[in-house]
Amino acid sequence: MTATPILRKHTARLADDSYLDAHRGVIQRRAEYAKALAARLTGGTLPLAEFASAHEYFGLHRVADGWLFREWAPNADAIYIICERTGWQKNEAYRLRRIDDQGRWELKLPAEALAHNALYRLRVHWPGGAGDRIPAYARRVVQDGHSLIFNAQVWAPAQPYVWQHPGYRRPTVAPLIYESHVGMAQERGGVGTYDEYRENILPRIVDAGYNAVQFMAIAEHPYYGSFGYQVSSFFAPSSRCGTPDEFKRLVDAAHGMGLAVIMDLVHSHAVSNEVEGLSRFDGTLHQYFHDGPRGQHPAWGSRCFDYGKIDVLHFLLSNCRYWLDEFRVDGFRFDGVTSMLYLHHGLGPGIGSYDDYFNDMIDEDAVAYLNLANAVIHAVRPDAITIAEDVSGMPGLAAPAADGGCGFDYRLAMGIPDMWYKLIRDQRDDDWSMDYLWHELTNRRRDEQTISYAECHDQALVGGKTIIFQLADAAMYDGMAVDIPNLQVERAVALHKMIRLLTILSAGHGYLNFMGNEFGHPEWIDFPREGNGWSYHYARRQWHLRDDPSLRYHGLGEFDRAMVKLVRAGGGLIEAHEPRLLYTRNDHKIVAFARGDVIVIANLHATESVADYAVDVPPGEYVLELDTDEGHFGGLGRLAARQHYRTHAIGEPVAKRIGIEVYVPCRVAIVLRRNIRNPKSETNPKG
Repeated sequence: MTATPILRKHTARLADDSYLDAHRGVIQRRAEYAKALAARLTGGTLPLAEFASAHEYFGLHRVADGWLFREWAPNADAIYIICERTGWQKNEAYRLRRIDDQGRWELKLPAEALAHNALYRLRVHWPGGAGDRIPAYARRVVQDGHSLIFNAQVWAPAQPYVWQHPGYRRPTVAPLIYESHVGMAQERGGVGTYDEYRENILPRIVDAGYNAVQFMAIAEHPYYGSFGYQVSSFFAPSSRCGTPDEFKRLVDAAHGMGLAVIMDLVHSHAVSNEVEGLSRFDGTLHQYFHDGPRGQHPAWGSRCFDYGKIDVLHFLLSNCRYWLDEFRVDGFRFDGVTSMLYLHHGLGPGIGSYDDYFNDMIDEDAVAYLNLANAVIHAVRPDAITIAEDVSGMPGLAAPAADGGCGFDYRLAMGIPDMWYKLIRDQRDDDWSMDYLWHELTNRRRDEQTISYAECHDQALVGGKTIIFQLADAAMYDGMAVDIPNLQVERAVALHKMIRLLTILSAGHGYLNFMGNEFGHPEWIDFPREGNGWSYHYARRQWHLRDDPSLRYHGLGEFDRAMVKLVRAGGGLIEAHEPRLLYTRNDHKIVAFARGDVIVIANLHATESVADYAVDVPPGEYVLELDTDEGHFGGLGRLAARQHYRTHAIGEPVAKRIGIEVYVPCRVAIVLRRNIRNPKSETNPKG
């Protein structure tokens, strides 16, 4: 039986960072503001998580005697539900009434007025104008395949979904995350479905050893090619991939396979569409968003939320709770946190000093919102996981709120994929610095938990290059067969494995991979658009490449599987141990480090193998557990499998060091696991 991993505690607190001493007052003020804001939202009479239930009040709900619909639209002077039964015209029987001076509207309808699967939308009137709108809290939105028009759809099946694994809770182990896009997960051309993903992709993830799946593009978005980052309906799972119940079935099946489900949550901005989205919902630009230029994202062409408004916070905090309650997801990756934090959205000058985290360019309403969002999520689901995507390094994002932080469980180590990309793109292999490499792999705040990754999904989009494509380039098209020698491809395959191994085994507290990157998926991602003839050719994953033993893709996939298995074997490798540097040698391109009971030795030199290379390690016997050069991983097979190494006295002229001597071929990394079975012989010469 695998032992339960021991979770490392934070090795420092936010208060231990002396560079923050000059900013303690700001940190305290932000914490007090978030606390006061929570009291303002709740009136001090109920828990914040109960306040975050706007989705149970607003929107369409089946009630005992029919239907009840509510909406928030302060500037509106009339609102109608229009649908097939009204001929898509205004009908006084479907007119909402204003129920207070806060902009709340309500309509009660008899049971026969609407039915499951019926299409509807709102017609909103305001002083000087009117327009059709999708309800803000719509739980299902569908697009007509011919007219391409979006409508809300009544989702009230006679038999609600019955969960098969209702007691699932995320295990307290290091998250090894398989990031996915449901629509492009299938090999066929077209949009993949929740059911296809459940049947075809979940088993692959389990077989690959990952313990969590992260879904992109779940909340409804009008433009498929936005990768799901221009959301229109925040409470509706994308209908392109199936029904809400089919998404529930996918989450349920993942839980049954032991996978936690993490969802991309896009609260950093919203699509600017007015019919489908929230923009100008009640005739004003400032209902959900900032008015004027501040309400427009200059790079994304989208709308920026005003996190200082009570009703906006009600909407967003409730959205956090909704996905936890309704679909039982196990947490969120918050997208675009940098854009939320800074008034310049991260597009201004870079971070030159700590002063740049505490000046008047910070949106402190956004800081407070992130604090409250984490409080709600963890109150509803104490085992939930929250991950911040912030490139700026804002201190305290993943520090506990009690220490003055925002309360995220993890932050993405975004400098690592940037480091790898710049190394392989801008420097010759001979110029790589092992000291720089180690620093970037392990450069993280000690008061936060981080998730490392070698490359991000953005590199796979048109205009970027994945690691394998940057390394192999056009040689991928005709050089990936295992029986065709190709020096450029051999270099690419070797470095691809080493980069991943070094990243995961030096990771702070977790690891992430985007689907297909583990086996070096070729080319790029390009969604259907006019410029490519609306083709799905590049908006899919070619799994047959991974499955074909005659191709090097198969070897890369097998290596990734073995690598993840090694990390999980026995439990606790990442959870319980910090990586510890043993040795770097820039001229030899060697980096060696220890983590728990394993030793990693990597030779990144292009041509020079090293024999009898001495490395100081704790006394004991070591077994070769993983070798990037193994033949079935697409390597050259220069090392015998399962070799044993026994520590002995090393060094001249008088030996005072204990270690091992190893042969490490060029462009190879090996992992040795300590196996102390005969302590009396630990210092004997190698046998």
